[in-house]
Amino acid sequence: MLVRWGDFFGAKQEELVPLVWAFAYFFCLLCGYSILRPVRDEMAIEGGIKNLPWMMTGTFLTMLAATPLFGWLSARCSRYRLLISVYVFFIANLLVFYGLMTSHLHPEWVARGFFVWLSVFNLFVVSVFWSFMDDLFTPEQGARLFGVIAAGGSSGALLGPLLTTGLTFVFPVSVLMLASAAFLVLCLGCVSRLERWGHERYEHHQPHLGDPLKGSFLAGIRLTFSSPYLLGICGYLVILTMTATFLYFEQTRLVAEYFDQPEARTRLFSGVDFVTNLLTWVTQLFLTNRVIGRFGLVAGLLLLPAISVVGFLGIALWPTLVVYVVFSVLRRVGEYALSKPSREVLFTVLSREEKYKAKNFIDTAISRGGDASTAWLVTGVKALGATTTHIAWALVPLMLVWAWLGHFLARRKERLS
Repeated sequence: MLVRWGDFFGAKQEELVPLVWAFAYFFCLLCGYSILRPVRDEMAIEGGIKNLPWMMTGTFLTMLAATPLFGWLSARCSRYRLLISVYVFFIANLLVFYGLMTSHLHPEWVARGFFVWLSVFNLFVVSVFWSFMDDLFTPEQGARLFGVIAAGGSSGALLGPLLTTGLTFVFPVSVLMLASAAFLVLCLGCVSRLERWGHERYEHHQPHLGDPLKGSFLAGIRLTFSSPYLLGICGYLVILTMTATFLYFEQTRLVAEYFDQPEARTRLFSGVDFVTNLLTWVTQLFLTNRVIGRFGLVAGLLLLPAISVVGFLGIALWPTLVVYVVFSVLRRVGEYALSKPSREVLFTVLSREEKYKAKNFIDTAISRGGDASTAWLVTGVKALGATTTHIAWALVPLMLVWAWLGHFLARRKERLS
Protein backbone atom coordinates (compact mmCIF):
# COMPACT_ATOMS: atom_id res chain seq x y z
CA MET A 1 0.00 0.00 0.00
CA LEU A 2 2.81 2.39 0.95
CA VAL A 3 4.59 1.59 -2.33
CA ARG A 4 1.43 2.50 -4.27
CA TRP A 5 1.29 5.87 -2.54
CA GLY A 6 4.97 6.29 -3.34
CA ASP A 7 4.26 5.71 -7.04
CA PHE A 8 1.40 8.22 -6.90
CA PHE A 9 3.60 10.92 -5.37
CA GLY A 10 6.61 10.17 -7.57
CA ALA A 11 8.72 8.62 -4.78
CA LYS A 12 10.95 5.57 -5.10
CA GLN A 13 10.74 2.79 -2.53
CA GLU A 14 13.96 3.79 -0.73
CA GLU A 15 12.68 7.38 -0.49
CA LEU A 16 9.41 6.58 1.28
CA VAL A 17 10.75 6.53 4.85
CA PRO A 18 12.52 9.93 4.69
CA LEU A 19 9.58 11.36 2.73
CA VAL A 20 7.14 10.36 5.50
CA TRP A 21 9.37 11.82 8.22
CA ALA A 22 9.98 15.02 6.27
CA PHE A 23 6.21 15.32 5.72
CA ALA A 24 5.59 14.84 9.47
CA TYR A 25 8.36 17.29 10.37
CA PHE A 26 6.93 20.09 8.22
CA PHE A 27 3.40 19.22 9.38
CA CYS A 28 4.35 19.78 13.04
CA LEU A 29 6.40 22.87 12.25
CA LEU A 30 3.73 24.75 10.32
CA CYS A 31 0.94 23.57 12.61
CA GLY A 32 2.84 25.13 15.51
CA TYR A 33 3.34 28.34 13.54
CA SER A 34 -0.23 28.49 12.17
CA ILE A 35 -1.63 28.30 15.69
CA LEU A 36 0.13 31.60 16.34
CA ARG A 37 -0.27 33.38 12.99
CA PRO A 38 -3.83 34.70 13.63
CA VAL A 39 -2.59 35.95 17.01
CA ARG A 40 0.21 37.88 15.30
CA ASP A 41 -2.23 39.50 12.86
CA GLU A 42 -4.42 40.58 15.77
CA MET A 43 -1.34 41.80 17.68
CA ALA A 44 -0.47 43.98 14.66
CA ILE A 45 -3.76 45.81 15.20
CA GLU A 46 -3.48 45.87 19.01
CA GLY A 47 0.07 47.21 18.78
CA GLY A 48 -1.20 50.01 16.53
CA ILE A 49 -1.28 49.91 12.72
CA LYS A 50 0.65 53.17 12.68
CA ASN A 51 3.46 51.32 14.46
CA LEU A 52 3.72 48.56 11.82
CA PRO A 53 6.73 50.17 10.04
CA TRP A 54 8.55 50.33 13.39
CA MET A 55 7.69 46.72 14.20
CA MET A 56 8.91 45.56 10.79
CA THR A 57 12.08 47.59 11.21
CA GLY A 58 12.58 45.92 14.60
CA THR A 59 12.15 42.54 12.90
CA PHE A 60 14.77 43.43 10.28
CA LEU A 61 17.29 44.62 12.91
CA THR A 62 16.70 41.44 14.91
CA MET A 63 17.41 39.40 11.79
CA LEU A 64 20.64 41.33 11.17
CA ALA A 65 21.76 40.53 14.71
CA ALA A 66 20.69 36.89 14.49
CA THR A 67 22.37 36.11 11.15
CA PRO A 68 26.00 36.29 12.38
CA LEU A 69 24.99 34.44 15.56
CA PHE A 70 23.56 31.63 13.43
CA GLY A 71 26.75 31.65 11.33
CA TRP A 72 28.88 31.39 14.46
CA LEU A 73 26.75 28.50 15.79
CA SER A 74 26.76 26.60 12.48
CA ALA A 75 30.57 26.84 12.35
CA ARG A 76 30.85 25.10 15.72
CA CYS A 77 27.96 22.63 15.85
CA SER A 78 27.19 19.53 13.85
CA ARG A 79 24.11 19.71 11.65
CA TYR A 80 22.07 17.75 14.20
CA ARG A 81 23.11 19.91 17.16
CA LEU A 82 22.47 23.06 15.14
CA LEU A 83 18.90 22.04 14.34
CA ILE A 84 18.16 20.93 17.90
CA SER A 85 19.61 24.17 19.33
CA VAL A 86 17.41 26.33 17.09
CA TYR A 87 14.18 24.55 18.04
CA VAL A 88 14.96 24.30 21.76
CA PHE A 89 15.67 28.05 21.76
CA PHE A 90 12.29 28.88 20.23
CA ILE A 91 10.45 26.47 22.54
CA ALA A 92 11.97 28.35 25.49
CA ASN A 93 10.84 31.65 23.92
CA LEU A 94 7.25 30.41 23.75
CA LEU A 95 7.30 29.54 27.44
CA VAL A 96 8.53 33.08 28.18
CA PHE A 97 5.70 34.61 26.14
CA TYR A 98 3.21 32.40 27.96
CA GLY A 99 4.45 33.85 31.25
CA LEU A 100 4.32 37.45 29.96
CA MET A 101 0.81 37.10 28.56
CA THR A 102 -0.58 35.53 31.73
CA SER A 103 0.98 38.32 33.83
CA HIS A 104 -0.89 41.04 31.82
CA LEU A 105 2.04 43.43 32.25
CA HIS A 106 2.26 46.11 29.52
CA PRO A 107 0.09 44.18 27.02
CA GLU A 108 0.72 46.67 24.19
CA TRP A 109 4.48 46.13 24.42
CA VAL A 110 4.04 42.35 24.69
CA ALA A 111 1.88 42.55 21.52
CA ARG A 112 4.61 44.45 19.65
CA GLY A 113 7.31 42.13 20.92
CA PHE A 114 5.30 39.07 19.92
CA PHE A 115 4.74 40.45 16.41
CA VAL A 116 8.49 40.93 15.93
CA TRP A 117 9.34 37.57 17.52
CA LEU A 118 6.89 35.55 15.41
CA SER A 119 8.09 37.27 12.23
CA VAL A 120 11.63 36.17 13.13
CA PHE A 121 10.55 32.70 14.28
CA ASN A 122 8.62 31.94 11.11
CA LEU A 123 11.45 32.68 8.71
CA PHE A 124 14.18 31.17 10.85
CA VAL A 125 12.63 27.78 11.55
CA VAL A 126 11.32 27.36 8.01
CA SER A 127 14.67 28.40 6.53
CA VAL A 128 16.49 25.87 8.70
CA PHE A 129 13.96 23.19 7.72
CA TRP A 130 14.52 23.74 3.99
CA SER A 131 18.31 23.92 4.42
CA PHE A 132 18.07 20.48 5.99
CA MET A 133 15.92 19.20 3.11
CA ASP A 134 18.32 20.68 0.52
CA ASP A 135 21.13 18.86 2.31
CA LEU A 136 19.34 15.50 2.50
CA PHE A 137 17.91 15.29 -1.02
CA THR A 138 19.53 15.65 -4.44
CA PRO A 139 18.31 18.22 -7.05
CA GLU A 140 16.51 15.44 -8.94
CA GLN A 141 14.81 14.21 -5.76
CA GLY A 142 13.91 17.77 -4.78
CA ALA A 143 12.08 18.38 -8.05
CA ARG A 144 10.00 15.23 -7.44
CA LEU A 145 9.52 15.31 -3.67
CA PHE A 146 9.56 18.90 -2.42
CA GLY A 147 5.96 19.51 -3.46
CA VAL A 148 4.82 16.52 -1.37
CA ILE A 149 6.98 17.62 1.57
CA ALA A 150 5.53 21.13 1.29
CA ALA A 151 2.07 19.54 1.45
CA GLY A 152 3.02 18.27 4.92
CA GLY A 153 3.43 21.88 5.99
CA SER A 154 0.11 22.83 4.42
CA SER A 155 -1.59 19.94 6.22
CA GLY A 156 -0.28 21.29 9.51
CA ALA A 157 -1.26 24.81 8.48
CA LEU A 158 -4.80 23.53 7.91
CA LEU A 159 -5.02 22.17 11.43
CA GLY A 160 -3.39 25.18 13.12
CA PRO A 161 -6.15 27.79 12.49
CA LEU A 162 -8.82 25.25 13.52
CA LEU A 163 -6.99 24.65 16.80
CA THR A 164 -6.66 28.41 17.30
CA THR A 165 -10.37 28.98 16.75
CA GLY A 166 -11.39 26.06 19.00
CA LEU A 167 -8.95 26.79 21.82
CA THR A 168 -9.83 30.51 22.02
CA PHE A 169 -13.44 29.57 22.83
CA VAL A 170 -12.21 27.69 25.92
CA PHE A 171 -8.81 29.09 26.94
CA PRO A 172 -7.11 32.49 26.93
CA VAL A 173 -4.78 33.36 24.04
CA SER A 174 -1.71 32.65 26.18
CA VAL A 175 -2.46 28.89 26.10
CA LEU A 176 -1.76 28.94 22.36
CA MET A 177 1.93 29.43 23.23
CA LEU A 178 1.96 26.05 24.98
CA ALA A 179 0.12 24.33 22.13
CA SER A 180 2.64 25.65 19.62
CA ALA A 181 5.57 24.60 21.82
CA ALA A 182 4.20 21.04 21.95
CA PHE A 183 4.33 20.78 18.15
CA LEU A 184 7.92 22.08 18.13
CA VAL A 185 8.83 19.30 20.56
CA LEU A 186 7.47 16.79 18.04
CA CYS A 187 9.72 18.39 15.39
CA LEU A 188 12.75 17.35 17.45
CA GLY A 189 11.81 13.67 17.06
CA CYS A 190 11.45 14.06 13.29
CA VAL A 191 14.84 15.76 13.05
CA SER A 192 16.40 12.83 14.91
CA ARG A 193 14.91 10.22 12.55
CA LEU A 194 15.86 12.14 9.39
CA GLU A 195 19.39 12.73 10.65
CA ARG A 196 19.75 9.01 11.27
CA TRP A 197 18.58 8.23 7.72
CA GLY A 198 20.92 10.83 6.24
CA HIS A 199 23.87 9.45 8.20
CA GLU A 200 23.15 5.87 7.08
CA ARG A 201 22.78 6.97 3.46
CA TYR A 202 25.89 9.09 3.16
CA GLU A 203 28.32 7.64 5.72
CA HIS A 204 30.33 5.70 3.09
CA HIS A 205 30.85 8.35 0.39
CA GLN A 206 30.21 11.59 2.32
CA PRO A 207 31.29 10.81 5.90
CA HIS A 208 31.62 14.47 6.94
CA LEU A 209 28.14 15.58 5.78
CA GLY A 210 26.90 16.24 9.31
CA ASP A 211 30.03 18.01 10.54
CA PRO A 212 30.14 21.72 11.45
CA LEU A 213 30.34 24.01 8.42
CA LYS A 214 33.47 25.86 9.64
CA GLY A 215 34.24 29.24 8.07
CA SER A 216 33.54 32.81 9.19
CA PHE A 217 30.37 33.76 11.04
CA LEU A 218 29.78 36.36 8.28
CA ALA A 219 30.30 33.83 5.48
CA GLY A 220 26.60 33.85 4.56
CA ILE A 221 26.74 37.58 3.73
CA ARG A 222 29.99 37.22 1.77
CA LEU A 223 28.77 34.22 -0.20
CA THR A 224 25.50 35.94 -1.09
CA PHE A 225 26.98 39.14 -2.45
CA SER A 226 29.75 37.37 -4.40
CA SER A 227 27.39 35.14 -6.40
CA PRO A 228 25.21 36.44 -9.30
CA TYR A 229 23.02 33.37 -8.83
CA LEU A 230 22.38 34.08 -5.15
CA LEU A 231 21.88 37.79 -5.90
CA GLY A 232 19.24 36.77 -8.43
CA ILE A 233 17.48 34.75 -5.72
CA CYS A 234 17.70 37.84 -3.47
CA GLY A 235 16.08 39.99 -6.15
CA TYR A 236 13.28 37.48 -6.68
CA LEU A 237 12.64 37.30 -2.92
CA VAL A 238 12.78 41.08 -2.40
CA ILE A 239 10.08 41.68 -5.01
CA LEU A 240 7.99 38.91 -3.44
CA THR A 241 8.28 40.40 0.06
CA MET A 242 7.72 43.98 -1.12
CA THR A 243 4.45 43.12 -2.83
CA ALA A 244 3.35 40.84 0.02
CA THR A 245 4.02 43.58 2.59
CA PHE A 246 2.02 46.13 0.61
CA LEU A 247 -0.90 43.69 0.45
CA TYR A 248 -0.60 42.92 4.17
CA PHE A 249 -0.63 46.63 5.10
CA GLU A 250 -3.68 47.45 3.05
CA GLN A 251 -5.62 44.33 4.00
CA THR A 252 -4.91 44.88 7.72
CA ARG A 253 -6.03 48.49 7.44
CA LEU A 254 -9.31 47.50 5.77
CA VAL A 255 -9.99 44.71 8.30
CA ALA A 256 -9.51 47.22 11.16
CA GLU A 257 -12.03 49.52 9.47
CA TYR A 258 -14.63 46.79 8.85
CA PHE A 259 -14.40 44.96 12.23
CA ASP A 260 -14.07 46.59 15.65
CA GLN A 261 -13.92 43.42 17.82
CA PRO A 262 -10.57 41.59 18.32
CA GLU A 263 -12.29 38.19 18.36
CA ALA A 264 -14.01 38.88 15.03
CA ARG A 265 -10.75 39.97 13.42
CA THR A 266 -8.87 36.93 14.76
CA ARG A 267 -11.53 34.57 13.41
CA LEU A 268 -11.51 36.30 10.01
CA PHE A 269 -7.74 35.85 9.82
CA SER A 270 -8.14 32.20 10.87
CA GLY A 271 -10.80 31.64 8.20
CA VAL A 272 -8.64 33.17 5.46
CA ASP A 273 -5.70 31.05 6.61
CA PHE A 274 -7.82 27.89 6.54
CA VAL A 275 -9.10 28.47 2.99
CA THR A 276 -5.58 29.35 1.81
CA ASN A 277 -4.05 26.28 3.38
CA LEU A 278 -6.78 23.95 2.07
CA LEU A 279 -6.26 25.13 -1.52
CA THR A 280 -2.48 24.97 -1.07
CA TRP A 281 -2.67 21.42 0.30
CA VAL A 282 -4.74 20.18 -2.65
CA THR A 283 -2.40 21.89 -5.14
CA GLN A 284 0.76 20.55 -3.53
CA LEU A 285 -0.43 16.97 -3.38
CA PHE A 286 -1.95 16.71 -6.84
CA LEU A 287 -0.39 19.41 -9.05
CA THR A 288 3.00 20.69 -7.89
CA ASN A 289 5.21 17.73 -8.80
CA ARG A 290 3.32 17.24 -12.08
CA VAL A 291 3.60 20.90 -13.14
CA ILE A 292 7.30 21.15 -12.25
CA GLY A 293 8.00 17.71 -13.71
CA ARG A 294 6.37 18.58 -17.03
CA PHE A 295 7.22 22.28 -17.47
CA GLY A 296 10.29 22.62 -15.23
CA LEU A 297 11.13 25.07 -12.45
CA VAL A 298 10.38 28.02 -14.69
CA ALA A 299 6.63 27.28 -14.40
CA GLY A 300 6.75 27.38 -10.60
CA LEU A 301 8.81 30.59 -10.58
CA LEU A 302 6.64 32.42 -13.15
CA LEU A 303 3.21 31.60 -11.69
CA LEU A 304 3.38 34.14 -8.85
CA PRO A 305 4.34 37.12 -11.06
CA ALA A 306 1.50 36.15 -13.43
CA ILE A 307 -1.05 36.04 -10.59
CA SER A 308 0.27 39.34 -9.24
CA VAL A 309 -0.12 41.20 -12.54
CA VAL A 310 -3.82 40.33 -12.58
CA GLY A 311 -4.19 40.99 -8.84
CA PHE A 312 -2.66 44.47 -8.85
CA LEU A 313 -4.75 45.42 -11.87
CA GLY A 314 -7.79 44.31 -9.83
CA ILE A 315 -6.74 46.44 -6.86
CA ALA A 316 -6.11 49.44 -9.10
CA LEU A 317 -9.63 49.17 -10.50
CA TRP A 318 -11.61 47.86 -7.45
CA PRO A 319 -9.69 48.46 -4.15
CA THR A 320 -12.19 46.64 -1.88
CA LEU A 321 -11.60 44.20 0.99
CA VAL A 322 -13.03 41.30 -1.05
CA VAL A 323 -10.52 41.89 -3.86
CA TYR A 324 -7.67 42.08 -1.36
CA VAL A 325 -8.70 38.84 0.36
CA VAL A 326 -9.15 36.91 -2.91
CA PHE A 327 -5.85 38.20 -4.31
CA SER A 328 -4.06 37.44 -1.03
CA VAL A 329 -5.41 33.87 -0.98
CA LEU A 330 -4.42 33.19 -4.60
CA ARG A 331 -0.95 34.66 -4.08
CA ARG A 332 -0.30 32.63 -0.96
CA VAL A 333 -1.50 29.44 -2.69
CA GLY A 334 0.84 30.15 -5.59
CA GLU A 335 3.70 30.95 -3.20
CA TYR A 336 3.39 27.91 -0.95
CA ALA A 337 2.33 25.37 -3.58
CA LEU A 338 4.66 26.22 -6.48
CA SER A 339 6.96 29.20 -5.96
CA LYS A 340 8.37 28.12 -2.59
CA PRO A 341 9.15 24.47 -3.56
CA SER A 342 10.68 25.75 -6.81
CA ARG A 343 12.88 28.27 -4.96
CA GLU A 344 14.06 25.55 -2.60
CA VAL A 345 15.16 23.38 -5.54
CA LEU A 346 17.36 26.32 -6.62
CA PHE A 347 19.50 25.76 -3.50
CA THR A 348 20.06 22.03 -4.04
CA VAL A 349 22.88 22.71 -6.54
CA LEU A 350 24.91 24.80 -4.06
CA SER A 351 27.60 23.93 -1.52
CA ARG A 352 26.65 23.01 2.06
CA GLU A 353 27.96 26.34 3.37
CA GLU A 354 25.75 28.19 0.87
CA LYS A 355 22.76 25.97 1.73
CA TYR A 356 22.92 26.88 5.41
CA LYS A 357 24.72 30.21 5.83
CA ALA A 358 23.88 32.08 2.62
CA LYS A 359 20.37 30.64 2.47
CA ASN A 360 19.67 31.62 6.07
CA PHE A 361 20.85 35.18 5.41
CA ILE A 362 18.67 35.42 2.29
CA ASP A 363 15.58 33.85 3.88
CA THR A 364 15.78 36.00 7.02
CA ALA A 365 17.68 39.29 6.76
CA ILE A 366 17.04 39.93 3.04
CA SER A 367 13.38 38.95 3.37
CA ARG A 368 12.70 41.11 6.43
CA GLY A 369 14.76 43.94 4.92
CA GLY A 370 12.28 43.93 2.06
CA ASP A 371 9.42 44.07 4.57
CA ALA A 372 10.88 47.01 6.52
CA SER A 373 11.87 49.06 3.46
CA THR A 374 8.44 48.53 1.89
CA ALA A 375 6.67 49.57 5.09
CA TRP A 376 8.51 52.90 5.16
CA LEU A 377 8.27 53.37 1.39
CA VAL A 378 4.49 52.92 1.39
CA THR A 379 4.16 55.24 4.40
CA GLY A 380 6.35 57.83 2.68
CA VAL A 381 4.65 57.87 -0.73
CA LYS A 382 1.22 58.01 0.93
CA ALA A 383 2.39 61.01 2.97
CA LEU A 384 3.28 62.67 -0.36
CA GLY A 385 -0.28 62.12 -1.62
CA ALA A 386 -0.11 58.78 -3.45
CA THR A 387 -3.12 56.51 -3.11
CA THR A 388 -3.41 52.74 -2.99
CA THR A 389 -4.55 52.81 -6.63
CA HIS A 390 -1.43 54.74 -7.70
CA ILE A 391 0.83 52.22 -5.93
CA ALA A 392 -1.00 49.25 -7.48
CA TRP A 393 -0.54 50.68 -11.01
CA ALA A 394 3.17 51.28 -10.31
CA LEU A 395 3.64 47.65 -9.24
CA VAL A 396 2.29 46.16 -12.50
CA PRO A 397 5.51 46.74 -14.57
CA LEU A 398 7.61 45.52 -11.63
CA MET A 399 5.89 42.13 -12.01
CA LEU A 400 7.47 41.83 -15.48
CA VAL A 401 10.92 42.28 -13.93
CA TRP A 402 9.99 39.63 -11.39
CA ALA A 403 9.03 37.21 -14.16
CA TRP A 404 12.35 37.83 -15.96
CA LEU A 405 14.24 37.00 -12.74
CA GLY A 406 12.31 33.75 -12.40
CA HIS A 407 13.26 32.77 -15.95
CA PHE A 408 16.93 33.70 -15.35
CA LEU A 409 17.14 31.62 -12.16
CA ALA A 410 15.55 28.54 -13.75
CA ARG A 411 18.02 28.65 -16.65
CA ARG A 412 21.00 29.25 -14.35
CA LYS A 413 20.03 26.35 -12.09
CA GLU A 414 19.94 23.99 -15.06
CA ARG A 415 23.46 25.04 -16.03
CA LEU A 416 24.73 24.56 -12.46
CA SER A 417 23.17 21.10 -12.32
